[in-house]
Amino acid sequence: MPAGIQSSPSLPQCHALLPTAGSGSRLGGVLPKQFQELAGKPMLAYALRAFIQTPEIASIWVGVSPSFIDNPILGSLAGKSTLVQFLPTGGLTRQETVRNTLAAMLKGGIPEHDWVLVHDAARPGISPALIQKLIRAVTQSGEGGLLAMPLADTLKMADANSAIAGNPTRSLKTISREHLWQAQTPQMFGLKRLHDAIEEGIRLEADITDEASAMELAGLKPLLIEGATRNFKVTHPADWELMQTILQASAT
Repeated sequence: MPAGIQSSPSLPQCHALLPTAGSGSRLGGVLPKQFQELAGKPMLAYALRAFIQTPEIASIWVGVSPSFIDNPILGSLAGKSTLVQFLPTGGLTRQETVRNTLAAMLKGGIPEHDWVLVHDAARPGISPALIQKLIRAVTQSGEGGLLAMPLADTLKMADANSAIAGNPTRSLKTISREHLWQAQTPQMFGLKRLHDAIEEGIRLEADITDEASAMELAGLKPLLIEGATRNFKVTHPADWELMQTILQASAT
C-alpha cells in the first residue's frame, strides 16, 4: 500500500486506477501513446496530475506492461507524489490490465468496499473538478457510475454491403440519439465488486469494453454523470493535434 494511506473501517476511500499497458498502435510512434510527449509532457502526466490534485483520492495505481516497468519515464512521471504506484500488471487486453491491477490493490490491503475510479490515460483533458463531480454523485447515491456525454450528433447506420469491392460506404438509416450517451472515464465502482464483475466477464468472453459494461453484465445500472467535451479520448493523429491545442491554451 502506498505510503500515507490509512484505511477506515467505516468510511470508504477513493482510489484511482489507470491502465497504461496498451500500445496505442492507431496513433503510431516509438513509445506507447500514453508516454509520448504531448504539449511538453508525457500524455499520462496530465491524468496523474488531475488525480494527485484531487483531495479525495487516497492512492493512484498505474497498471503497466511488465516489459515497460523499469523504464525511467515512470520515475519522472511519479515525481514527488507518494500517492502513485506503478505495477507490472499489464495484460493482453485493457480488461485484463484492470482486473490484474484491481487484484493487486486487494492484495495490497485496499479494503474491498473502497471506491476505485478507473481512468483512461489517453484522456488527458480530465480535471479535478470533473473527478470531484463524479465522486460526489456516486458517494451520495451509494451506486457506481461514470462520466458520459449525451450524444449531440445525428447517428447513421452504414449499409454493410455498400463498401464491398471498394464501393463508397452508404447510409442505411438514421438512428435516434434519444437516450444515447457517449461513455467517458473515470468510471467509479466498488473495488471488489468491480474486480468480480470483470473477472466474470472475461470468463464468459463477453464484450466488456469498459468497466460500466462489466457492471451492466452483472445486472447493475450505473449512474450517468455528465462529463465534459474536453475529456475526449486521444486515439487518432487529429485527436492528438486538437488536445495539444487545448492543453497549450490552458497553460497560457
